[in-house]
Amino acid sequence: MDRIDQIIRFIRDLYKNSGDYIPLHAPAFKGMEKEYLLNCLESTFVSSVGKYVNEFENEIAKYCGAKQAIACVNGTSALHLALKLIDVEANTEVITQPLTFVATANTISYCGGKPIFIDVDIDTMGLSPVKLNKWIQKEVKLVANSNTKQLEPINKKTGRKISACVPMHTFGHPCRIDEIIQICDQYSIPVIEDATESLGSFYKGVHTGINGKIGVLSFNGNKIITTAGGGMLLFNNDENLAKKAKHLSTQAKVPHLWEFYHDEIGFNYRLPNLNAALGLAQLAQLERILDSKRKIAQEYSRFFKEIGIKYMEEPELSRANYWLNCILLKDKNEKEQFLKHTNQNNIMTRPAWKLMVDLPMYKTCERDDLENAYYLADRLVNLPSSYIL
Repeated sequence: MDRIDQIIRFIRDLYKNSGDYIPLHAPAFKGMEKEYLLNCLESTFVSSVGKYVNEFENEIAKYCGAKQAIACVNGTSALHLALKLIDVEANTEVITQPLTFVATANTISYCGGKPIFIDVDIDTMGLSPVKLNKWIQKEVKLVANSNTKQLEPINKKTGRKISACVPMHTFGHPCRIDEIIQICDQYSIPVIEDATESLGSFYKGVHTGINGKIGVLSFNGNKIITTAGGGMLLFNNDENLAKKAKHLSTQAKVPHLWEFYHDEIGFNYRLPNLNAALGLAQLAQLERILDSKRKIAQEYSRFFKEIGIKYMEEPELSRANYWLNCILLKDKNEKEQFLKHTNQNNIMTRPAWKLMVDLPMYKTCERDDLENAYYLADRLVNLPSSYIL
């Protein structure tokens, strides 16, 4: 308990201006947020039409190095739309990781797809290309589609098509996305990059979210920057796919001065102008935010080295945004003791999510051994990570 008290004292000193309660990750509004929001209100364009939506899309695309970006009402809707765009449908399967927020698995289910959970790497906490390759080589065969004559990846056990792979950049730490894409390309499996936690993170000099077929960002209230609720689809190779995304996100309404005509089933997923105004003001401060996050991460790293606790540094060849700072404790018992004592002392700490395969709706899903995922789930704790501007 003495060591936990030492950590509490360190966190209180690090966030000495936060008051008695220290949250996990709180937003800060130190820029033009109020001015942009007031301008938006005065314009009366507060819903899904307005200049701030287009401007926010353009600025996000420019920052990430994407050719196009399409704004959605939240990260979950963006991920759902991404899966729909590449034809994930009933009785197909999608490879993903068990250590993730539930929305990753849920959006697969929204499409009628079946998740397959493959283990993560300990250092990145994201999908392991080694484990992925091992599972695919053993369980997947390429079969010619009787209609298109093109080869499709089929699960030998279930006979279902593997329609996508969704790796995630966990807590803002980039996974080995290039290796994952290389493996999936050999089997014609499109990759949807779940970059919801990794705005401002780079792998081998390339921003997360622009490596795969489609990338997805989130701007929830606890993310690096926030639109209160919001998400974004990133496209780097297919302009037609981006055009279709925008069409589907606006209820598939065909543009017309007065008529309401919808040519397919669409979704009410377009980001409101009011939220985009907030996001645009936040985006202007992103470099300051990332700089603060790195300084905080450096302080955590130094401190935990001194007391002999494993701090999760950014993976090799990466520049992480350090969205949530993570440590690994000795075992599950120490983790539970740590969580109880810190939260009782008004320091908000959290474990990693419960693994998807341990949730009732995903218990029967196909998986590999998940050795690393269970190792992390038993030991990992997220620490207060708010930036200081």
